[in-house]
Parts: sequence; structure tokens; C-alpha cells
Amino acid sequence: MTVLVNLIVTLGMLYVVPGGLRLIDPVRLRRTARLWPLLAAPGAVCLWLPRGAPATILAALYAAATVSLAARAPARLLRTGPLRQGPGRLAPAEAAVLTALVSPSVAGTALVAERAGYRLFGFDLDILALTVPHFHFAGFTAALVAGLVCRAASPGRLARWAAYSVPAGTLLVLLGYFVDDWAELVGAVTLTGGMWAVALLTWRDIRPGAGDRDRLTGALLSVSAAVLVATMLLALWWALGEATGITHPTLTWMAATHGLGNALGFALCSLLAWRRLTAGRAPRTETVT
Repeated sequence: MTVLVNLIVTLGMLYVVPGGLRLIDPVRLRRTARLWPLLAAPGAVCLWLPRGAPATILAALYAAATVSLAARAPARLLRTGPLRQGPGRLAPAEAAVLTALVSPSVAGTALVAERAGYRLFGFDLDILALTVPHFHFAGFTAALVAGLVCRAASPGRLARWAAYSVPAGTLLVLLGYFVDDWAELVGAVTLTGGMWAVALLTWRDIRPGAGDRDRLTGALLSVSAAVLVATMLLALWWALGEATGITHPTLTWMAATHGLGNALGFALCSLLAWRRLTAGRAPRTETVT
């Protein structure tokens, strides 16, 4: 499992995050996106070292970069007054993108603790190790894509639900770590509902127009939507099993199915498709700015 998880995390650090930053704000985040592979390189290297001081130092360098990225969220929040929907309420797409900016810092913090062999908040090191890919993909990529889909899809409750529930589900899963397995199950249900809404909107509202103009983009969107149906069903099964004790997949099996499917089938295909969409190769798109 370790090798597979490390490969998934490396993909998230070196490609998914900088690719997503270009979609969030191609102007203000252009320099950060360009430099991110260099900033993330210490984190990627530390994954392959044994736990200890060298790995911890490299992980801390990456964590500092993720914290710096998270620090952009308050400044962005101050700039997005026109995107608010009523007092204290953010537009759904903006709530999603702010979640994306903050999520890598959770992954970076977990990475430092795991590489140091320190059971942060009492969590097992295996759980800390899996927190790293979770907050690169469920936290960063899923929230970002939910925001993009919300803006591009037909306006309505389903689009708003997708953009609000993916960040909410990610937060509830995190809180579930501190409470119990039942609380984590609530988070998994919320996150799955949001991700399935993203899949449905992608398939119904975005894929047809994109596919008419660009078959490759349409195919990438089709794969990303279809994969979510299966991978999030696995997430529900695992969370239900942890809460109730029924037979459910092991962490190793989940990494090889749910984790790999979300990383390649959803995150990578989605980013490639949305980069093509925002380059003007298909209609009804814009970055989350």
C-alpha cells in the first residue's frame, strides 16, 4: 500500500495542485502554479525516505508552502464581496474554491507528523499517511471541480448542493476523525452526495456541449463522472463498515481502488478536461475567479 499511496500523493503534489491553481486564478496564482513543482519537490522526495529527521525536514518545507497557499484564502475572501449571497454567506463556487486553497495545508501538516513518526492527536501513522492523499484529492481537487461545475452547469439547487456539500463533507470527514466512526460516516454520506451531484451535472450539463466541440474533452469528462459513481460507493461501504462492523474493504484495497480511481479517473481526467475547456475549446466555461 505504501508504494501506491506515495505514487498517488506525488501526482497530487507535482501536477494536480499546480494544475488546479491555474484553474482557480490564472493571473494571481500564475507564479505560484509555475513554482509549485519546485516547492512540492521536497514533499515528494520525503515520501520515499524512511521516517526520521531528513524526511521530516523535507516534509516541513512542503508544509510551509501549503500554509503559504492557505494564507491566500483570507485575502481572496476580502476580494470576493460581490460573490456573497446575503450576509455572511458565500456563493457556492467561492466556498468550494476557498476550501481547495486551504486543504493542502491539512495534508502538509499530516505529512510532517507522519514522517516524524509522531501520532498527531493520537492518530495512527497509517491514518496520517492516508490523510495526505485525501486532502490533495477530496479536499483540493474535488472542491475545485465542484466549484467549476457549479459555475458552468445549469443554475439550480443541484449545482449549489454540489459546491456546498463537497467542502462540507470533507470537513465533516475530518471532524469525524476526532469524534467517532458514526460522525465520519455522516461526512462520507455528505461528501458522496456532493460528488455524485458533481458527476451528474458533469454528465448532463457539461459533457454534451464539450463533446460536440472536442471529443477528447468529452471523453475525459465522461470518465471522470463515471468513475465517481464507483469510487464514492466504495467510500460509503468502507465508512459504513467502520461504523457498524460489517464486512468492508481493507485500507490496502481502498487505496488500490477508491484512491487510485479518484486520483487517475477523476482528478487527473477532470483537470485535463477543464484545462481544455477554459482554453476556449468548449462553450460555457470560466475559471473560478
